[in-house]
Amino acid sequence: MTTDTLSAWLTQVKLPTCNFLQELMSCTLSWIMEEEVATLIGARPHERRSQRSNQRNGYRKRGWKTCVGYLELLIPKLRKGSYFPQFLKRRCLVEETLLGVVREAWVPGVSTRSMKRLAEALGTSNLSRSQVSRICRELDQRVQEFRQRPIEGDWMFLWLDATYLKVRLDGHVRSVAVLIALGVDSEGRREVLGLEVVSSESRQSWSEFLRSLQHRGLKPVRLIISDEHEGLKAAIAAVMPSRRQRCRVPFMRNLLGRSPGAIKPESPN
Repeated sequence: MTTDTLSAWLTQVKLPTCNFLQELMSCTLSWIMEEEVATLIGARPHERRSQRSNQRNGYRKRGWKTCVGYLELLIPKLRKGSYFPQFLKRRCLVEETLLGVVREAWVPGVSTRSMKRLAEALGTSNLSRSQVSRICRELDQRVQEFRQRPIEGDWMFLWLDATYLKVRLDGHVRSVAVLIALGVDSEGRREVLGLEVVSSESRQSWSEFLRSLQHRGLKPVRLIISDEHEGLKAAIAAVMPSRRQRCRVPFMRNLLGRSPGAIKPESPN
């Protein structure tokens, strides 16, 4: 699974994960607008400064339909003159870049470079380094709160899988494993229950990940679906001994990988 596939997969998961992606995108745009207005008038909200050249005057609502749903943005108003964000005039490029930044926030934490790239795509080139860093911290904090939230309710099925991504850590590009737990309840509602970045997929990393789900409130499930990774199977048996079923998709891919090309049907998605 690539980063683009992970991004598309996260956007397709039903409530409340999709709502959370909408919230992240909406908050990121709001933070950028607030910082841009602060630079424009020379002061942050409720800040007394001699350099202030204008005053805020409430907000006006503006809707934006995106790939993760409808966003209702609050655009700052000024007492003298007007402010209108440039990104609403160049939506396609902005939406793609914004989703990329939100996707990065799920994994190692969004970087100031990617946030600066987003600001430039939005048509904003006057944000200072401290403003960009502040937005990154706020976005990372929101993501961490979501990933560490209590797990409530009864979940009947649990999908466990991992994907390897290239990320920049400590100034170097490295390959890391992203462990993902997807829960399904009795009504068929899906939710990302956990997501953890580890150096490699092993019995120890899977065991610690499963224990973290239990500590957050995950109750015993009826069925666990996973691939045949030996470390994952051992971790399930030791930490969460539930009935386990092999996932059909990796099974079919493994089967087709050992089949002669002349008899291969169309590969499953």
